[in-house]
Amino acid sequence: MSIKRKIVIIFLVFSIHFELIGSEENDSIIQIPLTTVAQAHQGNSYATILEGIGQIEHLWFEANLIPSFYIRVSDDSRLLGVLTPQVILRMYQEESFPVRTPSYIPQTTLYWSVYNQNKYKSLNLFGRLAHHSNGQQDEFYKENGEINFKSGNFSTNYFELGLIKTDLNTRFNAVRMLRTSVEIHPPILSADELDGRYSFYRWNNLLYIFKLNSTDQLNKSQKANISLKAELNWLFGKMDQHDFLDIDRLTFSGTFTYHPNFFEDIVLFIQYYHGIDYYNIYFSNTVHVIRLGIMTEVIRF
Repeated sequence: MSIKRKIVIIFLVFSIHFELIGSEENDSIIQIPLTTVAQAHQGNSYATILEGIGQIEHLWFEANLIPSFYIRVSDDSRLLGVLTPQVILRMYQEESFPVRTPSYIPQTTLYWSVYNQNKYKSLNLFGRLAHHSNGQQDEFYKENGEINFKSGNFSTNYFELGLIKTDLNTRFNAVRMLRTSVEIHPPILSADELDGRYSFYRWNNLLYIFKLNSTDQLNKSQKANISLKAELNWLFGKMDQHDFLDIDRLTFSGTFTYHPNFFEDIVLFIQYYHGIDYYNIYFSNTVHVIRLGIMTEVIRF
C-alpha cells in the first residue's frame, strides 16, 4: 500500500470515528462547565522520566509548565478568557546539566459556548493568539550553513480558530471531547529564516476520552482515573522539500494516563509521539519517542 493511500485511510478513519462519537444518547442530566472544557484543551503540565525510548537527544527530563488564569464575568457565563504563560524546557545529559533554549509560548484563548445541554453535550468555539520563541538573539544559521540550535533566534506568532464538541458515552461511562482547528502563522510575524522551512499553516485534530468512575455518581464532582488522548495534525505550506502529501507533514501523538488513588492531583502517563520536533528551533528534527512521566491532570466532571 502506498504512503498516500495510507494517509487517506488514516484521515477517513479519524473522520468517521469523530462522527460516530457524537451519536449516542443517555439519560444523564449533567452539563459540562466551560472551564472544564478549557482545562482539557489548554494542556497539562508534565515532567518526563529521562528522554524515553526512540529518536531524541539524551535528556534528564522534559518539563511542560502550563499555568492558566481564567477571566469571566460569572460562573455561568458563555464567554471565557484564558491567559497561559506556557514554558517547555529540556535538561540535557551533558556536563553541568544544561537547559538550552526553552520554548516560550505565552497565549491568550477565548472560549464561547454555543450550547451546553444535558447529558454532557456541548459545542464550543475558541480563538487563540500565541507567541512561540526560544529567547535567543544570535543568527539562525552558523557560518557553515547549519542551524544554530544553541543560540539561534527562533520566533513566530500565530492564531488558531476551532471548535470543541463534548458528549458522554454511556457504554463505557466516558466523557469524550473532540477538537478540530486551523492554525495560521502569518509569515510577516515570524522570523524570516522560517519561510520555506517551517509550516505556517496547520490543521489540528484532537480526541480526548475521560473514563469516569461510576454512573451512579454523575451528579457529583469526580475525577477520571483513566484518560486517553490522541492528536493528529497536518502541516501545510512550504516545508523544505516535502511534497503536499508527504508523510513527514503528519504529526501524531497518543497519551494514556492513570490516576492512582494515593495521588491527589498527579497522574502517571505513557506517550508516543511521531513528527517534527515541537521544541522551538529544533523543528527541523524528526522525533519518534515513547516516554513515561508524571502529569497534573486535575480536571473534574
